[in-house]
Amino acid sequence: MERLIRTLTTLSPLKILPLLLPISFLIIVGFIWVPELLDNAYIDTFKIGFIGILLEALPFVLAGALLSSLLRVFIPDEMISRWIPRQALPAILFACLLGIIFPVCECGMIPLVRRLIHKGMPVYVAIVFILSGPILNPVVYGATLTAFRNHSELAYARMGLAFAVACIIGLIIYATVKKSPIRLSVQRETDNTHHNNSRGGKLAAVFVHTSDEFFEMGKYLIIGCLLTAGIQTFMVQDSLAAIGDKPLGSYFFMMGLAFVLSLCSTSDAFVASTFVHSFPAGALLAFMVFGPMLDFKNSLMLLSLFKTKFALYLFFLIFSSVFIGAVLMSIWL
Repeated sequence: MERLIRTLTTLSPLKILPLLLPISFLIIVGFIWVPELLDNAYIDTFKIGFIGILLEALPFVLAGALLSSLLRVFIPDEMISRWIPRQALPAILFACLLGIIFPVCECGMIPLVRRLIHKGMPVYVAIVFILSGPILNPVVYGATLTAFRNHSELAYARMGLAFAVACIIGLIIYATVKKSPIRLSVQRETDNTHHNNSRGGKLAAVFVHTSDEFFEMGKYLIIGCLLTAGIQTFMVQDSLAAIGDKPLGSYFFMMGLAFVLSLCSTSDAFVASTFVHSFPAGALLAFMVFGPMLDFKNSLMLLSLFKTKFALYLFFLIFSSVFIGAVLMSIWL
């Protein structure tokens, strides 16, 4: 099992692409063989929905990849480790501040945090950074505000809930976890990236890392846009409305959808905005906070970094905190 997880989490975009092509082909064939989908109205609606979500989200994905690459090339890991306060509460607040200052997508968060842990960052601080970093940054805030132009309160609620959930989970882990949860198989990583920067210069390294991260995040964005456009086009609106009318069902559905889609935090708000007329605001908030904190791809990465028992404990804390927080925030929304 560990070997499978390690293999899945180390696959490069070029290695994953051949696996995605057959799946995409089967989806397209399935659409073609369903008679109702041959209607031009369905096809036009699907294309408009897919292109609209994709074009709105791409600039923010590119901006996030660029800023993440600038951080990776120009900010040494040792500098961040030296700034961490020794007391628990200031250290947790500092980790949230790192998320605000340094926009790192969840796709590149685990490798960065692994290096920081090896350089002395406490585990509870690393967890707070993992949870808050992909959400509490200017790029994600701008994307959320753009996606919900007429519901700006959702952008504020997303930032507030992410901050509260990250702080609460950090304090719980600080109080309850005394032994190191890091896997023994995780070896100290060498800084190959920094050594390679001298070959083409830092500017060249920025462009290389930006392109890598853009294509890494882009494949998840395209899959998410395809599935979302398909749900919006081909799923009966009455079914979506029925799910949205159920208080618990709407939250579980949107959180499960966020886990499966594995969207980048810079683009998930555009997907969530397509459900604004079908689901309550609290369920949309749960989608936008839960997805960046825990989805299919970063759950595999967390299992490769932490021991299974601790990872499952962390998964439970994330799910319960986001669910309870979103329900409470829905009263205000």
